[in-house]
Amino acid sequence: MTKPWRNITTIWSDKKNCVFVFISVNLTGDSTQTKETQIEVSLNLDQQTGIQIDTGVGYFDHMLNLLAKHGRFGLVVKATGDLEVDAHHTVEDTGIVLGEALKEALGDKVQIERYGDAMVPMDETLAQVVVDLSGRSYLVFDAELTNPRLGSFETEVTEDFFQALAFAAEMNLHARVLYGRNTHHKIEALFKATGRALRQAVTINSAIEGVNSTKGGI
Repeated sequence: MTKPWRNITTIWSDKKNCVFVFISVNLTGDSTQTKETQIEVSLNLDQQTGIQIDTGVGYFDHMLNLLAKHGRFGLVVKATGDLEVDAHHTVEDTGIVLGEALKEALGDKVQIERYGDAMVPMDETLAQVVVDLSGRSYLVFDAELTNPRLGSFETEVTEDFFQALAFAAEMNLHARVLYGRNTHHKIEALFKATGRALRQAVTINSAIEGVNSTKGGI
């Protein structure tokens, strides 16, 4: 079932600041048995206005904190979901809302670098994330996560989060773990690298004339 992304309401937005609310979403695709999430995201790309994350999934909270910290973003996320089932819906839909917020915050993308590339080590692990804020949605995810669960976080939903983020933000996102052993370290390095790559990509460069594309728009 296609996610009803249009159930996102802009509460306030400026050139690079925005707040979104994502509410009352049918997650099962079955109208006779509805499960819902409620997710609020506030994103500031220009200023580190503080980081407050509460999704009910401890490890995921930690990862979003790292993404914002290493991206030097202001980020507030408040999510409630059907955690009595599992964390999948909450994690995936947070990715959708965060991606939509990023897309809206970038506006016309005039003078942004557009591309970002970051490699981040975490002890024995090395991860790389490359992004292109191209207006085209695509994810390449290459990571072997051998530990299936970290706390209440099912590690297989890591890819689902990045898929949701990439498609909602309309960006190319390539994420890979080059090598490593510890699953916690692998995922942590991926989130840190995503933050750093996005920081590069959203940075304003006054030397760029208009949009960084020969097509005139991205």
